[in-house]
Amino acid sequence: MASYEQLSELLDPATTVLLTVECQQGVVGPDSALPELAKEARSSGALANVARLVAAAHESGLQVIHAIAERRPDGRGAGRNARLFRAAERLPVQQLSGTTAVRVAAPIEVAEQDLVVRRLHGLSPITGTDVDALLRNLGCRTLIVTGVSANVAIPNTVFDAVNRGYTAVVPADAIAGVPSDYTP
Repeated sequence: MASYEQLSELLDPATTVLLTVECQQGVVGPDSALPELAKEARSSGALANVARLVAAAHESGLQVIHAIAERRPDGRGAGRNARLFRAAERLPVQQLSGTTAVRVAAPIEVAEQDLVVRRLHGLSPITGTDVDALLRNLGCRTLIVTGVSANVAIPNTVFDAVNRGYTAVVPADAIAGVPSDYTP
């Protein structure tokens, strides 16, 4: 566990970006395609903690990026090379572009200065999107990774960030996965 001094060096607002991962209505909202994950994100306090971090980032001038996973209604560009992707096609709530399912979920507030990045494929918001280029253009050295799920998207995001030279910080109380003991 990092000490306060170590974290204060890492979390320089000029070089730190807060990333929310899949904190969207169709994933963590009341009408989620993944009700067990949505329930865990809410009951554990993770979603509320993400909202608090976002609010604090807005107050301190820290850049926030919201990473949304979605599919085109015609499915073009979506991956089919993993069972997870094929299973997602059968879920009752689809993460379709332009629908409420792909809007950032309450209680998280999206400010005018926030960036919202959408991905049509893959398991991480960094690979195959503009996130890496945005982070570099913003002068990011430290990426705070929050959201869901601790089972898939969060570890993939951390691996991709570290492999690209960023320092990743994951607040344990601002991520959720299923089962609940999957997260620290």
